Amino acid sequence: QVQLVESGGGLVQAGGSLRLSCSTSGSISSFNAMAWHRQAPGEQRELVASITSGGRSNIVDSVKGRFTISRDSAKNTVYLQMNSLRPEDTAVYYCATTNIFGAWTYWGRGTQVTVSS
Repeated sequence: QVQLVESGGGLVQAGGSLRLSCSTSGSISSFNAMAWHRQAPGEQRELVASITSGGRSNIVDSVKGRFTISRDSAKNTVYLQMNSLRPEDTAVYYCATTNIFGAWTYWGRGTQVTVSS
């Protein structure tokens, strides 16, 4: 059974930083891509950043230059470093990984990030 557990969320002032972590357990292959998605109230869930098993990352334009995704494959852990946070970054952040077909299939329960102005 695949499990993903996020941590590191919280309340921060605009301009501040947070580091999210996602630890995995179960039969996750080190070859799976991993990603962070977020969902703000009343909004659809959106992909924020993804990273392949080889370390190639992709960051959505709205956070590019402020957020960095990284992974420790030996620990099956992915991180999201968030700097220069803005109120519009407020959302529940979800960790996800893919199945063997490349679809985002496995999700954590999410961690709340709130940025005050």
